[in-house]
Amino acid sequence: MRRYTAEQVDAAVEALTADPDRFAHAQEVVTHAAPGLQRILNEALDSGGWFGEAHEGQVGQVAGLDDLQERATALRTLLAEETRLGMLVGVAVGLELARELDKGGSSA
Repeated sequence: MRRYTAEQVDAAVEALTADPDRFAHAQEVVTHAAPGLQRILNEALDSGGWFGEAHEGQVGQVAGLDDLQERATALRTLLAEETRLGMLVGVAVGLELARELDKGGSSA
């Protein structure tokens, strides 16, 4: 497994933000692979225990708040946490997908 320095990651992130057209092909690939990627993401989140009893408990806790302002704040927080978690797992899946594609050695 190739390892990256913090500087390499920072440079790669900067390169991605500098050229929005770089995402066109990546979007095509992800759109094609979306059903399979969704299954992998769900399995990863489930096996990691992210959407089991703890998740249901948090949803119930937020839904049970009487104060509307407090409920809205708690819901926003829960959504933000789940979005971050999904993003982190999604990036890990993306890195592994890229590695698998590189193994094939073909380029179009």
